[in-house]
Amino acid sequence: MTDDNDSAVPYVMAYGNITKVLERIRTAQTPPRFSQDFLSTTLNLTGGSARPLVPFLKRTGFLASDGTPTDLYKHFRNPSQSGQAAAKALRIGYVNLYRVNEYLHDATDTQLKGIVVQVTGSESSSSTVQAIVGSFKALKSFATFSTNEVEEGPTAEQLSTTDAAPDTGTPADSLAAHLRLGYTINLNLPATSDIAVFDAIFKSLRHHLL
Repeated sequence: MTDDNDSAVPYVMAYGNITKVLERIRTAQTPPRFSQDFLSTTLNLTGGSARPLVPFLKRTGFLASDGTPTDLYKHFRNPSQSGQAAAKALRIGYVNLYRVNEYLHDATDTQLKGIVVQVTGSESSSSTVQAIVGSFKALKSFATFSTNEVEEGPTAEQLSTTDAAPDTGTPADSLAAHLRLGYTINLNLPATSDIAVFDAIFKSLRHHLL
């Protein structure tokens, strides 16, 4: 079960069911609402030991409070984003543990257990501590941690901002920074040997075009 008395650290006593539900979420169609009925009939996870999975999924950000699948849920179902989504869910659900060690996912089992004991105040040998550690590790097995951990990567807006040249002037200046214009002028010069005629022509060009 999940217990609000354990410093808001989610867990499922039968934490092996976390692995099962996440594997089946990735293959089943996303429901309008993730209910106990969907859990038992569509995902085939039945019995009392499976019921705490819905609260667990809410606490880790996969479901909204009313059971509606979140964007994180949908990203998790995308094979190219699944690992990063699971990593984000881990940080959401176990934020109180991550406050002690921001690289908690790299901790040894002994270190992880010690942080759980520190945060929850539970006995080291308690079944609750074991369930929290097991639940954390079950979710972590789906996670991929990297510098681009969240979601999803940069948005199109962020990419366009990154790729654009800095705006240091007027719109015309900004446009000019991106454009490289060239032009060719063909002149039909008069047949004359008077140099003053040519001087007048080029002076006019310089005045009006350059």
